[in-house]
Amino acid sequence: MNLLRVTAPALFLLIFTSSACVAQKDVQPEEKQIKAAVSAIPEGMREGAGVLGYNQESELVTLRERTNELICLADDPADDRFHVACYHYELEPFMERGRELRAEGKSSDEVTTIRRQEIEAGKIPMPDKPMALYSLTASEEGYDYSSGTVLQARPLYVIYVPFATEKSTGIASRPISEGAPWLMNPGDPWAHIMVSTGTEVGTKTKAENE
Repeated sequence: MNLLRVTAPALFLLIFTSSACVAQKDVQPEEKQIKAAVSAIPEGMREGAGVLGYNQESELVTLRERTNELICLADDPADDRFHVACYHYELEPFMERGRELRAEGKSSDEVTTIRRQEIEAGKIPMPDKPMALYSLTASEEGYDYSSGTVLQARPLYVIYVPFATEKSTGIASRPISEGAPWLMNPGDPWAHIMVSTGTEVGTKTKAENE
């Protein structure tokens, strides 16, 4: 295996930031990590998604190679909540560079500055078409590893549209109502459309609504 490593903006930040100084959770077996990681995406996409997860030393490694367009990140055992995310593989150079810089101890501002410089220099390729990202965030009890079931989690859907602006898309830079799409970081290489539904998913949520 190869070594790798709310408000809508805050929820978005969780996708790419490793937690520190929190209680360490048990590292789940690989197959359970894989099943949890792919729970963020539609069922038809799950079997072929690549998965990055954690070994017993809590290092981020490749748990499963991808055979479709998506890469998923398993829940971080250093995080005190459940969080998984999946994104198009063409976003991986951008995501991987962020992980590398944070592992070096760079601040969020430094990561942003360095990645911008490297994108402009052609060192980090960015897609030239829209790319999707899916995530689920919940409390630590929001996912049941014993049954492989999402109990209650908040979904977030993101569409990366590099350098998109309000003018080029007609999408406002702030949500006009709950669940409305909005454009985050307009004009940046990592500009993206955010869709936070304001609802929760999972078996517990479904049971409560019956």
